[in-house]
Amino acid sequence: MIGTLYIVSTPIGNLEDITYRAHRILQEVHIIAAEDTRHTQKLCSYYGISTALTSYHDFNKEEKTPVLLEKLKQGHSIALVSDAGTPLISDPGYYLLTRAIKEDIRVVPIPGPSAILTALAASGLPTDAFRYEGFLPRKSTARIRILEALAQESRTIILFETPHRIKTTLSEIQEIFGNRKLAIARELTKTYEEIIRGSAEEILTRYNSQKPRGEITIVIAGRPKTKKQPKKNMATTPHPSESTPCD
Repeated sequence: MIGTLYIVSTPIGNLEDITYRAHRILQEVHIIAAEDTRHTQKLCSYYGISTALTSYHDFNKEEKTPVLLEKLKQGHSIALVSDAGTPLISDPGYYLLTRAIKEDIRVVPIPGPSAILTALAASGLPTDAFRYEGFLPRKSTARIRILEALAQESRTIILFETPHRIKTTLSEIQEIFGNRKLAIARELTKTYEEIIRGSAEEILTRYNSQKPRGEITIVIAGRPKTKKQPKKNMATTPHPSESTPCD
């Protein structure tokens, strides 16, 4: 019987945020394919999980995918995990997933923590509709082009950013978006978790004296909806028959 590929969500910081089901699956599968085995080993050690680990990331995916697919065809079950959160969301795994689907291998998602939804929920911004954009390009020209397009988005926008680029990105957001509300969620669920709300200008002022560290999620308010202007009453010229007769 062909094995199953499990897409397992793991904690984004606090190790207690693993689900009962994810814990059980990680114990029961034959192999855990991890983005960084050293990182995942800490989670396994914390919960006493002794399942074999193998590395699977963007730099070895072409070499490792055929090996993992063969294991699945032989009846082995595999859990795919990233360093934190839900795999495939700005993390490796899509390459393996699409090829497993083509081979008619059963894929089972195990839901759990997500930095995207965690940051959105605490941002104080509308949650009914949002757009996730991931990491912006490193090159300034490409990054600004995307931000200019996002400035027209009416839904809440969610981005990931690194500490050493956050000030540059906030400066560009301030210039392109104007005085838009946003939230910075840093080190979510970890000891030094921090959520800052305000405009890009206000947060930049803070970061000028306090260097940000850790993983950062940016949540930006969508473009305000423009109010429809009321239609002006058209002036009408009275029909000659309706004119007041002259004395």
